[in-house]
Amino acid sequence: MTDPLEIDGAVSPDEAGRDAAAGRPAWRRALTPNVLRLGLVSFFADVSSEMLYPLMPLFLTITLGAPATAVGVIEGAAEAVASLLKTVSGRIADRTGRRVELVFGGYSLSALAKPLIALAGSWPLVLVARLLDRTGKGFRGAPRDAIIADSTAPEVCGAAFGWHRAMDTLGAVVGPLAALGMLSLLAGDMRKVILLTVIPGVIAALLVLTVSDPRRRRRSAAGAAVEGENGGVGAAACLEAAVPEAGPRRLRWSAVPGGFRQYLAAWLPFVLVNSSDVFLILRAKQLGFSTTAVVLVYTLYNLVYALGSVPLGRLSDRIGRRTVLAGGMVVFAAVYGGFSLATETWQVVALFAVYGLYIAATDGVGKAFAVDLVPRDLRATSIGLLGTLTGLAALVASSVAGVLWDAVGPQAPFILGAAGALVSAGLFALLPGLRRPPGGRSSER
Repeated sequence: MTDPLEIDGAVSPDEAGRDAAAGRPAWRRALTPNVLRLGLVSFFADVSSEMLYPLMPLFLTITLGAPATAVGVIEGAAEAVASLLKTVSGRIADRTGRRVELVFGGYSLSALAKPLIALAGSWPLVLVARLLDRTGKGFRGAPRDAIIADSTAPEVCGAAFGWHRAMDTLGAVVGPLAALGMLSLLAGDMRKVILLTVIPGVIAALLVLTVSDPRRRRRSAAGAAVEGENGGVGAAACLEAAVPEAGPRRLRWSAVPGGFRQYLAAWLPFVLVNSSDVFLILRAKQLGFSTTAVVLVYTLYNLVYALGSVPLGRLSDRIGRRTVLAGGMVVFAAVYGGFSLATETWQVVALFAVYGLYIAATDGVGKAFAVDLVPRDLRATSIGLLGTLTGLAALVASSVAGVLWDAVGPQAPFILGAAGALVSAGLFALLPGLRRPPGGRSSER
């Protein structure tokens, strides 16, 4: 008979209790086998992506001669496609249980699409390649995050997402540094560096095959475990569902919990002005940074992000997601205001470092909050809906930022971004539905 405490990649309530009683620190309990494996997957995927990302605006504007407006359209459209597919893949994952397959397919497509950029002779082909790359991202994100949620004990959910984001972002530290080294070895040939991004991308896709889906294992073990001496089965997850898991339900807006709808409403003003980070890179370049300096300062941002993800995720477990998210948006507003006023290189370096704290306080924490606010059988769907809203808004935000940059001036998109972030921070602080998730358990721990 399968022991419910031995479901691969998951943590049962009894096991979590033994860990806590033994004095095992919360940050360590959050690092379950699946969190570690998916963290390594994301590490290698981000090495691949971040070898490319800081070079993209330079490759487009210098090598291909594209205007800033085209840069905004490419990044906005790419993220919009990824985000539209997040709801689709999340819903497929919840209905079919094929979460590992979706994650594997998504990482594989992204890895194979990136080298197409190296072959581009004009920016429209880069757009096609980025759309394929982000299609892969769209298919993998929601099911991957749902696996993390189902593999984690409730009291360390934020820390678990923090671990994943930290390992992901360490890849974003290694990737730009690897790109710099290769640029030096390859005499500055960006095309060859972009072509080599396929290698870590393929490694990431293969590592997905080591992941075990606790939901699938739980269902296969349920029949035997019900008759066992422990009387039941169930891997702990970030928050126990407000309603029992009774199989896939037809998705209707009325079925989405009110608290989660308020969450999306509070998130919207922020993402409508949160343009692609390529505009931060362009701003640094405009203020006199060399290509090497741009990559290094971007690496600094990712290093702060990686180091801050676990502590801020754990902080959200202790004081509440809402407080940490609102604080992160205030930091974002301060940084964007700073970019609009910056005139010296040291100011840009400091702003990139502080910017890492914003993303550490909002990325993983935002996903954990989404999981808190919905029942178990809507987890992947809710994360997908959040991603879809974010991506569609990113298309608007990046396109508007490109137009404002060309027509008004480089300061304009940053001023708009700061204002939108403050509006969302206020909504997160004030909306009553964000104070208590379903089932009466307060998110303000």
